Amino acid sequence: MTTSTPTPASAPAPTPTRTLPSAVRGPLVRFRADPFRTGTAEALVHDPDGLLICEAGRITAAGPYAALRDRLPPGTEPVHYPGHLITAGFVDAHTHYVQLEAVARFGAQLPDWLAHTYDTEERFADGTHARRIASAFCDELLRNGTTTALAFASVHPDSADALFEEATRRDLRIAAGKVLMDRNAPDSLLDTAQRAYDESLDLIQRWHGKGRNLYAVTPRFAPTSTPAQLEAARDLRAACPDTLLHTHISEHRDEIPWVRSLFPDRDGYLDVYDHYGLLGPRTVLAHGIHLTPSERDHCARTGTAVAHCPSSNLFLGSGLFPLREAKGSDHPLTVALGTDIGAGTSFSLLQTMRDAHQVAKLRGHALDAVRAFYLATRGGAEALGLADTIGSLTPGQEADFTVLDPRATPLLADRTARAESIEDLLFTLAVLGDDRAVRATYTGGRPAYERDAVE
Repeated sequence: MTTSTPTPASAPAPTPTRTLPSAVRGPLVRFRADPFRTGTAEALVHDPDGLLICEAGRITAAGPYAALRDRLPPGTEPVHYPGHLITAGFVDAHTHYVQLEAVARFGAQLPDWLAHTYDTEERFADGTHARRIASAFCDELLRNGTTTALAFASVHPDSADALFEEATRRDLRIAAGKVLMDRNAPDSLLDTAQRAYDESLDLIQRWHGKGRNLYAVTPRFAPTSTPAQLEAARDLRAACPDTLLHTHISEHRDEIPWVRSLFPDRDGYLDVYDHYGLLGPRTVLAHGIHLTPSERDHCARTGTAVAHCPSSNLFLGSGLFPLREAKGSDHPLTVALGTDIGAGTSFSLLQTMRDAHQVAKLRGHALDAVRAFYLATRGGAEALGLADTIGSLTPGQEADFTVLDPRATPLLADRTARAESIEDLLFTLAVLGDDRAVRATYTGGRPAYERDAVE
């Protein structure tokens, strides 16, 4: 593998200005701990009449309105959302922007469905198409209250450029990368180990850490990369150690013997990634349904996170992720939620929470709404190595938040009018909510989406 040292690159288009102070008032919910470890009462903070003050794109104060109103900068009038719920912006820990047009495509099993996605991804050789889909994808994120996403592009470098450009225009935080694939896929979607390295490094230099963009080294999954290409991924992480690593693991039972046949010297699927130095903090493995207990423990010990994608898993019949076992062991796993568009059928993290609850029930236990909201906010931030930056509505963090409307539909309004507690209200939103329940989405303290805005 011929490697080179990263060199400075020109910055992308500037992000929108975020210098003027702003503030919002309304009921706040945020997390100060992991409720899977401490319990919900200790982890969740609820201010029935709260205030967020934002300056230069960051939160400078968060808490009860009565205690903080005297700290409002002169001339700053809070946008008031009475009867709503303000939460940290949702974090989608696994999605494929290039599969937007593959949503709701029929496939008997995962391999059949993948054939449709390959057809879809081939279109991203056209930069105009890539920018059109990237624009639509980013708009859908904001419409669903998502302010951070970890996304697959396609094998084409321009597909990653398109996503970063569109995210920058909207002040979204995106972590993404071009896919690495050099075998077991259509010829039109294959690169080589050297091309994977060179094109990824070029993208890292152009985008990683520029504005709010982050780069994720992105081998699709072990079966579509040769050992040489996984070595290239390792070398990229070594050259650029603050990048993320994003791939799939143990989504479908049939993958596991296939991986063993392709890597006969390795002791299982996870060991392939471990052998090539791809585990650790800021590594997010999508699905992980069929990881063994010892593999989950090894992920936990190395700081490797798993993105739980219940909507996709149900749609494809891939299996039921063992969330209780993953979070309740002696070595709790870092778990976040992912929509996995396009096997996932909705951009909504609210609907993803509902599906996660149903998967948990099918496995014989319950997932309450406090823990579900945690997975979609602070849990996602922890998985991406951004817990100090986003996910908790904490002073000093970036001012990304979502305003939810408990009366967005007649059914929601009827049910939430009878909510007996904040936990009951959150559960109702998780079960009955969708994009219609998102009143507004703020990035950097400014509205990036408003449901009721006049066109």
